[in-house]
Amino acid sequence: MKIALAGLLLLCLPAAHAYDGAAALQWSDRLGAPATNASALSGMPELASQSALVYDQASGRVLMEKNAAMQTPIASITKLMTAVLVLNANLPLDEKIALTADDRDTLKGTGSRLAIGDRYTRGQLLHLALIASDNRAAHALARTAPGGAERFVANMNRMARVLGMNDTVYVEPTGLSSGNQSTAHDLAKLVDYAYGNYPEIRQISSSGTYTLGTQRVVVKKKHRAAQVYYRPVAFHNTNRLTRMDDWHIGLSKTGFINEAGHCVVMQANVAQRDVIIVLLDAGGNNSRAGDATRIRQWLEAGSMNTREARYTPAARM
Repeated sequence: MKIALAGLLLLCLPAAHAYDGAAALQWSDRLGAPATNASALSGMPELASQSALVYDQASGRVLMEKNAAMQTPIASITKLMTAVLVLNANLPLDEKIALTADDRDTLKGTGSRLAIGDRYTRGQLLHLALIASDNRAAHALARTAPGGAERFVANMNRMARVLGMNDTVYVEPTGLSSGNQSTAHDLAKLVDYAYGNYPEIRQISSSGTYTLGTQRVVVKKKHRAAQVYYRPVAFHNTNRLTRMDDWHIGLSKTGFINEAGHCVVMQANVAQRDVIIVLLDAGGNNSRAGDATRIRQWLEAGSMNTREARYTPAARM
């Protein structure tokens, strides 16, 4: 089994990343069973999200779930796996990357504050993909990875298999396609792994805002000549909870396309517990935040009043 897993990883990860296949399989199987402790379901709040899961990282127990095995489009939560693969490639984060026409969104026609032809460092694009959920940034990161975007997506699927995300499929690196699908169970595995092994993702995705250095900004108005300004450009985290003092979030990624609804995955410390919250297909941005708040209140109210052993993450591959 170790030999087979090692061979698989050689196809998608740099040789510099050591990997113990048996340990990773044991870790990924922690999320395989539904919540069975009756106290875990005591007073469970009503949620707007069609699929949800709350996972205790220390014990490996599912505290709450709702349709957690249902496969559904995941929108820009896709970018969390994109970030993992970018960091695994060990490419220089200070390398400048020019945005090209290939990075335009031809699926949904969404815009971007990043102009085609502008150059950003790989580190800046990683920030913009995770914080602002910028699609051009995510696509440029995949396009400039070894082997290009097609190989990058194949590696995303290989990594999903290695992590035991057996009901997950990726077809492109941004989340714009409804073909990117997963389950709450699978996404909790990804969040658990990313949180335990990628401090860069933790730091970036939990930040409430991100500001680029002074940028050239062209403002165009009807019947007026374009005006050029040079000023810092700020981006807010698409998860507004990262800017609230009463939340202690260690990792976050949101997503939205019509087919997926409003989604979020988070690692947070709530009621002295390190938990992962997955919410998929909520009715709106307010419903998504409302569900997260109801889950936090449920945990704080003492529905789960035991304390588990310290959380130990799986080793980074």
